[in-house]
Amino acid sequence: MAQIKLSNLRHSYSPNPSSDADYALKKIDLTWDNGGAYALLGPSGCGKSTLLNIISGLLVPSEGKILFDDQDVTELPPAKRNIAQVFQFPVIYDTMTVYDNLAFPLRNRGRDEDIVKRRVTSIAEMLEVTEMLSTRAANLSPDNKQKISMGRGLVREDVNVVMFDEPLTVIDPHLKWKLRSKLKELHQRVKATMIYVTHDQTEALTFADQVVVMQDGEVVQIGTPVELFERPAHTFVGHFIGSPGMNVLPCEVQGGGAFFGGEQVDLEGPATGVVDGSAEVGIRPEFVSVSQNGDGVEAHVRKVSDIGRHKVVEAIAHGSRVHAILDGEAPNAGDAVKLEFKQSQTRLYKDGWLASTQAEGV
Repeated sequence: MAQIKLSNLRHSYSPNPSSDADYALKKIDLTWDNGGAYALLGPSGCGKSTLLNIISGLLVPSEGKILFDDQDVTELPPAKRNIAQVFQFPVIYDTMTVYDNLAFPLRNRGRDEDIVKRRVTSIAEMLEVTEMLSTRAANLSPDNKQKISMGRGLVREDVNVVMFDEPLTVIDPHLKWKLRSKLKELHQRVKATMIYVTHDQTEALTFADQVVVMQDGEVVQIGTPVELFERPAHTFVGHFIGSPGMNVLPCEVQGGGAFFGGEQVDLEGPATGVVDGSAEVGIRPEFVSVSQNGDGVEAHVRKVSDIGRHKVVEAIAHGSRVHAILDGEAPNAGDAVKLEFKQSQTRLYKDGWLASTQAEGV
């Protein structure tokens, strides 16, 4: 396995790019450590697949370098990068048995049959498909076909990185959780460097130790799932991660304080370098309290959604929609309420970027 470093990377599909708008990938500097589990997360068109294709060698970047363990592989073709890739749709041979599908990458490289048998047996046990080894792949269910596709990516011991390009897209929803858990277990057992590309936050956050969030060809934030949830560096991250996402409310900064609809909102800590003027307050629904007689921002309830483990209240305050996640009792649609924001979780954003700092001891 290898450490992967992307240095000053940019890519444009235009032969003569003249501005940032012409670049599918803007300047990217990233380092993925050997043996880590990483995810590239973002909406369609944000540059995830372009970046994946550059790492694999299917694309040569317009600018910058790709280093595997400090070796420059920018110009190397895919075959010389020792990369295994698992695609959105299972890549297997229907006429072959499961055993022969798993053995194919090794046999194709001339490995001895005793090595082939040892590796295929080991991977089959990890994937829990040992009893299927003699079954023709054409007879497998879609989830088992994708298991075999994953196994083909993991069976080689000489790969620098295993890359997954939205591998669960075609899997039935009730089977996705099982395969996500299996993939996490496989990483913990084989300790391979893995990069998982997805637009699904649940897949990214449950698989990866570190998540790279992308928007419009740029890396917006890199962090653990907890860091991305609790302290989004950009309002896009707050919106994109969470269900519902972070409430982002227009405010005015005056004398270092934030005012939403004329009411002052207590922030987590001081604003850093923010002059008076328009900004935004960010607060996750989990940290919004709703009461009918308490203190807080005046609002009225638009609707209440009961999703089993908790209720999601959608309220309107000063013309803005605010979500709150509540356990237990909730108000009714049409009720006048007060919304209280937990101060330690109430953040200030300027031009989309986090501008407030945590108070000491928080």
